[in-house]
Amino acid sequence: MTVLVLGLILFLFPHTLREMGLREALAGRFPSPGAYKGVYSLITLAGLVLIIWGKSIAPFVMVWEPPFGMRYLSHFIMMPVFLLVLAGVMPMSWLRVTLRNPMLLGVTLWGAAHLWANGDLASMLLFGGFTLWGATKYFSLWGSAGMAAFEPRMLVWDIVIAGLGMVLYFTLFVFHGDLFGVGLVL
Repeated sequence: MTVLVLGLILFLFPHTLREMGLREALAGRFPSPGAYKGVYSLITLAGLVLIIWGKSIAPFVMVWEPPFGMRYLSHFIMMPVFLLVLAGVMPMSWLRVTLRNPMLLGVTLWGAAHLWANGDLASMLLFGGFTLWGATKYFSLWGSAGMAAFEPRMLVWDIVIAGLGMVLYFTLFVFHGDLFGVGLVL
């Protein structure tokens, strides 16, 4: 469990430097913005590797038993996740303008959906940590980004996001067992 917790710290802590007011001070200690971004990327990448490894070797300790008959709710919670994450990385869409930080909202829903379906300690640390981080960051950044004016071409990107998001959702649904070792059943 130590490897997983260390990975979560290395991944999530750098992503909260802005909210703690440390990002600018820390970035100023590096010779260039590129050097700061490089170190930041290496630390978070190491955290991600440790998260994956730590989750795979963590002992199974049951904390709570998810209601088996209600696990299907996690599938419905996951449906908008791909749309939100794609809206966060695609060119400006109406969804992105409206939600401002849709990727963070997607991460929050992803974590919540997985918390609903998994009751072991390692899953609660992993998905609970990401849910808490995503929700906190989403609301802390809500007022920081200005609202862009609506343009009709934004709807084109929303249509692309919706189509691609549903294709990704159903692809991951089908191959979840092959990719992550846990097959999904409705």
